Amino acid sequence: MFVISQKTSYTWPVAVEFPVDGGKSEKQTFDAEFKRVPQSRMAEIKAKIESGDITDIDLAREVLTGWAGVTDANGDAVPFAEGTRDQLLDVPLVASAVVMAWMNSLTGAKRKN
Repeated sequence: MFVISQKTSYTWPVAVEFPVDGGKSEKQTFDAEFKRVPQSRMAEIKAKIESGDITDIDLAREVLTGWAGVTDANGDAVPFAEGTRDQLLDVPLVASAVVMAWMNSLTGAKRKN
């Protein structure tokens, strides 16, 4: 059975590999809530990516609608809001990781642990 009406969003894991001392990296993860984008908008996004008319930050702002597992330096949960979203996306490597996770969610890539 296929249900034509879908929820407006869904969650998907995001992993960010941060460089650390010694030529190593440290993986940090959170669960992103992604907006379900209509096929017509996905075609527009694809064209903008191919032409270089959209950045990872712009695309991440459009599709990221919430999260779980984002904390501050004290380990306290950081609630999602436009300001905190923009603060998170300004951290190097995060916007690209969000976009990659969103794209993987659309291609059916399986979650790797």
